[in-house]
Amino acid sequence: MLIIAFDTATSIATSALVRDGEVLGERASRAVTLLADVDRLLHDAGLTAAALQGIVVGTGPGSFTSTRIGLATARGLALALEIPAAGVSTLDALAAAEEGVLPVIDARRREVFVPGPRAVAPAELELDPGTVCVGDGALRYRDTLESAGAVVPPDDSDLHVPRARFHAALAHGFGPADAVEPVYVRAPDAATLRVPGASEAAR
Repeated sequence: MLIIAFDTATSIATSALVRDGEVLGERASRAVTLLADVDRLLHDAGLTAAALQGIVVGTGPGSFTSTRIGLATARGLALALEIPAAGVSTLDALAAAEEGVLPVIDARRREVFVPGPRAVAPAELELDPGTVCVGDGALRYRDTLESAGAVVPPDDSDLHVPRARFHAALAHGFGPADAVEPVYVRAPDAATLRVPGASEAAR
C-alpha cells in the first residue's frame, strides 16, 4: 500500500511517503508548506498523486491551527483522490521513535500535552528518575524536567520530531477522511478568550 503520511500539530511539520513499510522519502518543514512537501516527495519517487492508496494524518494534540491544517489537507486529498485515510496521535508517533520515551508536546499557556492525553504544568509531572522526555515541550521546559530527574536528549535529536514514518507504521482502520477527528484535549485559545455576553452586546 502506498501511503502519504504527515503531521502538522507541532512546530515542525513532517511528511513521509511509505510503500508497504518502506520509507521512500520524508521531509520536515512547516505546516504552511505541507502540500509542497507532499508534491516533492511524490516527484522525487517518480510518482504522481494518482498512485496514492491511503493517507495518514497526525491528529494532535498540539497547535490548534496547525492541527487543523493537517486535517483539512488530508480530507481534501482523500476526497480528490477517492482514497481512505487514518489518524494517528502525535503523542503516539513521538513515543514510537524509541522504547520507553515520554512524549511531551508544548501546549502553550505554560503547559504540556502528555499521554492520556492531558494538559499539565511541566512542574506537576510525576516522573521516574531517568525518564527520557522527547518533543518540543521537553525542549521548552528542559530545565524543569531535568530538575525533576528526567533526561532530555540534545536539542538537535531526531527524537524530538514526530516523524511521519511512525504515523504510517502505526496506522490502522482506514476509512473516510471526514471520520478522522483531531485530538484537542482542551478548547482552542479563541474560544477561551471570548468575552462572556459579547455576542449579545453586539446585537
